[in-house]
Amino acid sequence: KADVSSHADAARMVQEAARTFGRLDLLVCNAGITWDAPVWKMTEEQWDKVINVNLKGFFNYNKAAAILFKDQKYGKIVNISSINGLRGKASQANYAASKAGEIALTKTLAKELCKFNVNVNAVAPGMVLTEMMEQVPAEFRNKALEETVVGRFATPEDVANLVAFLCSDLSRHITGEVIKIDGGQYI
Repeated sequence: KADVSSHADAARMVQEAARTFGRLDLLVCNAGITWDAPVWKMTEEQWDKVINVNLKGFFNYNKAAAILFKDQKYGKIVNISSINGLRGKASQANYAASKAGEIALTKTLAKELCKFNVNVNAVAPGMVLTEMMEQVPAEFRNKALEETVVGRFATPEDVANLVAFLCSDLSRHITGEVIKIDGGQYI
């Protein structure tokens, strides 16, 4: 267990995983929280907590993995962002900003790590049937469902299949990309 917003915890966790398994080749950053409010009502605590978990947490783990992957000359990093990092979302300035930051981090690391045979990509889901989505009021879920062209939300397995592809050598020529998996919600 670790606090994703702790730089030391992230470094320890990555090193511990590498020791436990003898090697570490994959990092999937998926930690994320929301704490929604319109900007004029959002507190500094709401802003800081979401940024610290979503953006700083991704930085901490991406950095720890980058050090290891660079030295071993191989690795795959997949950051789970959101379509709201691409388009923004009312009452989610903190969340959208954190997810946009994850995308910028992904693209920057892809440029920095490519010469070390490390691929870095982001997945940008729309609404996914998770526990977090259960907290979203029904009116917002219904509006998001209307935005999709396939008429359903993604399942965690839908997202996992894309992540598995990006973690495989089938994706060896893909880096710095943000792949939306949203049933057409972003269109």
